[in-house]
Amino acid sequence: QAQLVESGGGLVQSGGSLSLSCVASGRTFGSSTMGWFRHAPYKEREFVAAISWTAGRRYYADSVKGRFTISRDNAKNTLSLQMNNLEPEDTALYYCAAQGPYGTDWSNRYAYTYWGQGIQVTVSS
Repeated sequence: QAQLVESGGGLVQSGGSLSLSCVASGRTFGSSTMGWFRHAPYKEREFVAAISWTAGRRYYADSVKGRFTISRDNAKNTLSLQMNNLEPEDTALYYCAAQGPYGTDWSNRYAYTYWGQGIQVTVSS
């Protein structure tokens, strides 16, 4: 059974950095678009970033563009999100997600089949 497990969250001051990791097990996702979403209190779960299966294409929400970087290592079945210059508005539960093979609906949460349990990121002002 496929499983995604996030790590690396925590508490950081505004302007600081965090790096999130997601390790996949149970199947390989080398042919799948993978992404990060976040869910803040009283808000809808929103798209953060996505990366194509070859890592040739990367997509970002406008709110994180220039501050966050998504990457993947297919040999290790891992997905990462480097978050710099964090703001209090980035506080949320962050989820790693993966689509089925060769999906291209990057920012649509309903296009993602596999989800991690989520990890908390809190940015203090």
